[in-house]
Amino acid sequence: MMSGKAALHLDKIERHFDQGEQRLTILEGAEVEIGAGEMVALVAPSGAGKSTLLHIAGLLERPDGGEVYVNGEPCSALGDDARTAMRRNTIGFVYQFHHLLPEFSALENVMIPQMVRGLSRSEAAERAGQLLDYMRIGARATHRPAELSGGEQQRVAIARAVANSPYVLLADEPTGNLDPTTSSYVFDALTALVRQSGVAALIATHNHELAARMDRAITLDAGKIVPITL
Repeated sequence: MMSGKAALHLDKIERHFDQGEQRLTILEGAEVEIGAGEMVALVAPSGAGKSTLLHIAGLLERPDGGEVYVNGEPCSALGDDARTAMRRNTIGFVYQFHHLLPEFSALENVMIPQMVRGLSRSEAAERAGQLLDYMRIGARATHRPAELSGGEQQRVAIARAVANSPYVLLADEPTGNLDPTTSSYVFDALTALVRQSGVAALIATHNHELAARMDRAITLDAGKIVPITL
């Protein structure tokens, strides 16, 4: 456990599913704290509860017990509107597939979440351009997703995820669809962005080589979060 206020703190998280008369326990007292600028790898086999953990951490799913703290604020009892606002303003998501909007340019894809939050078009465009430059893809800003390579698309998706300066970044196999060379390049860009922005990153991956390059690694064992050495 960390001292001080963590950017993300999952405290004794419980999640169960009832199947007929049987109860399936996914998470049982799961705990983890992640500090600002820290990268934590979540390495777990399919069916261990990895997606459930990410959904709860991202306020997409409510736990049956325990508490989710984002930058010290408890979130489990928030109403739907407040959870949506918290998710939009303080949490960024990156998935295995980029989920970019095909009809918009790379720049516009990074602008949209900022404009939803209330920034002007010019303010959003300026920050989007800076983020794309930081991800070394600024020269492709006017291109639509179909005109970008897989690695370029994922770098745009990462820029979009941090466009609103979130406290927490959750990534689910962010390099899973990429070849090893591109995967390493995208991971380097992601690492640099995490360090520069100070976001707390929880990154689910099956890639042990990439996991070993993060600050620490955790897994799920019988519903609990435990540290592992790679």
